[in-house]
Amino acid sequence: MSELNKDVVDLVWGRPSSGVSVSIFRRWAQGFVFSESELTALEQFEGGPCAVIAPVQAFLLKNVLFSRESSNWRQMSEEEQKMALCSTLSEILESVCSSTSTGFCLVTWAKGQSPHTSTQTITQAQSQTQDMPEPASSQPPQEQQPTALAAEELGFEQFHSVLHKRTVMSVAHLREEVLSLYHTWRGCCGVLLFLYSVILTKGIENIRNEIQDTMEPLIDPVHGHGSQSLVNLLITGHAVSNVWDGDRECSGMKLQGIHKQACVGFLTLMESLRYCKVGAFLKSPKFPIWILGSETHLSVFFTKANNGFIPESLLEDVMKALDLVSEPEYVTLVKSKLDPENLGIILLGPFLLEFFPDQDSGIPDSFPVYHYNGLKQSNHKERVEYVEGTALVLGFEDPMVRTDDTPVKRCLQTKWPYIELLWTTDRSPSLN
Repeated sequence: MSELNKDVVDLVWGRPSSGVSVSIFRRWAQGFVFSESELTALEQFEGGPCAVIAPVQAFLLKNVLFSRESSNWRQMSEEEQKMALCSTLSEILESVCSSTSTGFCLVTWAKGQSPHTSTQTITQAQSQTQDMPEPASSQPPQEQQPTALAAEELGFEQFHSVLHKRTVMSVAHLREEVLSLYHTWRGCCGVLLFLYSVILTKGIENIRNEIQDTMEPLIDPVHGHGSQSLVNLLITGHAVSNVWDGDRECSGMKLQGIHKQACVGFLTLMESLRYCKVGAFLKSPKFPIWILGSETHLSVFFTKANNGFIPESLLEDVMKALDLVSEPEYVTLVKSKLDPENLGIILLGPFLLEFFPDQDSGIPDSFPVYHYNGLKQSNHKERVEYVEGTALVLGFEDPMVRTDDTPVKRCLQTKWPYIELLWTTDRSPSLN
C-alpha cells in the first residue's frame, strides 16, 4: 500500500504541521467491540471514532431489527454478533462502491505484521510483503486479535507502514472475505482498517470530487472528530459535505447535497440552533433509525416498525398484504393524508381508523423508542446500554403533556416539532 499511503493519509488526516498527535491516533485505534451489557450495541472507548462507529451501529440495528428472524433483538450469540457485524460492514462497502468493475478493496495487516509481531520482524518483513497477494484471513487467530496495549506501541507512522491492500471482484467474494476478517475488525485499529477499506473501495478521486472543501480532512487532526462528509459517505455512499436534498448553487459554485432517500437517517442539534437544515432524504429514511449529531458526538435513536407505526417506505407492502388497493398513486395519496407533516412514519392508530373504522384499535399515537450512546462515560454506571422510552407524537403543542427540554428532544423536534419523550430512566439520555 506504500504508493497509496500518502493520498489516503492526506484525505483522512490532512497535513497537520506537527503531524497527527499520539492521543488522537490512540483514540481512533480501537476495533468494533460489542458491549458486555448490551449484546447488539458497539462500544466506543474515547471521543472521535463515533463518526464511523455510530453509522455502523445504525446499519447493524437495521439488520438486527428488520432482517433477523429472532424476536429478541437484544440477545445475540457470539456467532450471531460475528454474522451481524460482518454483513453490516459488507453492506456499507457495497453502498460506497462506485463501480463493481473496479472491485472492492480490503485493507488489513500485511502477513506477519499485526501489532502482535515484534518490531524487528516488522522491519525485516516490510519490503517483502507490501505487494504480496496473501489473504490476511490466513493469519492465525492470535495474530488477528491485537491487544489494546499494542496500539500504544504501534504509532501513526508504523501503522501506515504495515498495511496490505487486496481487491476482490464480486459481492459474494467480498462478503466471504469480510466474514473471514472478523477478528481483524474486532482487534486493534479495526475501525481505521474498515475506514480505509471504505475509502479505497469508493476511490480517493471520487471522494475528492464530492467533498466541498478538499482541504478539509475526513478526520480533524487536532480534535479527532469526523467530518460531515465522512458521516454522509457511510450513510449514503456519497462524501458530500451538506445535508440538504439535491444540489444548490451559490455564487456560481455547485454545492452537492443528498440525492435519494437514505436507509438510515440523520438529525442534528445544529438545526435547532439554526446552523443548517437537514433535508427529507435524511429526515425520513427507509427505516426508523436516526443518527443524532450534537456539537461533538454522534449517537443513535431508533424504534421498531411493529410498535405502533410503520415506516412510510413499507406502506405499499402493508397495503398489499392486507388486500387493500395498492396502486402507487393511491399509496401516495394515503401517505399525504396519514402523514401530512411528512414525518416519514404512518402511525397505526390513524391507519386503522382510515381502513378499519368500525374496529376499536385502542392504540394511542405513541410508540416505544430507544437511544444508543456508545461512549461508556455517557451511560449510567458506565455500561453501554440502550435507554428505553416512549415517544408521543402530537400534531400540535399540548401543555398537558409537556416533558423536559433536553438536547435529545431538541434534536428530535427538528423532525417532529411536537414530540414528547418519557424515558424509563431517571435521567434523559445524553447526546454527548
